[in-house]
Amino acid sequence: MDDVDYTSEQLMDDDPEPLGNDADFPPLAPVPLHLSHYDQAGEAHMVDVGEKTLTRREAVAAAFVELSPAVLKALPQNPKGNPLEVARFAGIQAAKQTSNLIPMCHQIALSFVDIQTKIVEGGVAIEATAATTAGTGVEMEAMVAASIAALTVYDMTKALDKGIRIREVGLIRKSGGKSGEYRRESP
Repeated sequence: MDDVDYTSEQLMDDDPEPLGNDADFPPLAPVPLHLSHYDQAGEAHMVDVGEKTLTRREAVAAAFVELSPAVLKALPQNPKGNPLEVARFAGIQAAKQTSNLIPMCHQIALSFVDIQTKIVEGGVAIEATAATTAGTGVEMEAMVAASIAALTVYDMTKALDKGIRIREVGLIRKSGGKSGEYRRESP
């Protein structure tokens, strides 16, 4: 191979669909101050929770895996094992990995994680609970747990139906911390 130095313009000209560079994107707009992960210039940063009071915090999140009647009927006979039990383990493991997956999420010591799954009409309902005593909440841990449990159900049943959908991932309720109690209103 020849030792050739290319300019960025030459490299971009050879690329049929260039991604562009920072000059192609508008500057960051100032972000309202109530978004704690952004400074006044709109740049993301990790929130310092070192001075926050340690309190008991709990969060519950949910997800729904939409499955066809044929897949629901086949769940108990899956050759890979019980998809709902594997999903439960995956959700617990995922909650413990949240800070590795979400850049500004704090690494916290979880005191409790639980995943409940239930076969209902049209699919599988998943509820994930996470708890800690810390200076920051566990909403993201609960949501990651619910999401990964749902993805695990998909992974273990996708051979039967590629049209499986995951929907309604969201926070159901939380308690503890400065913001106090939250409970999602019913639709």
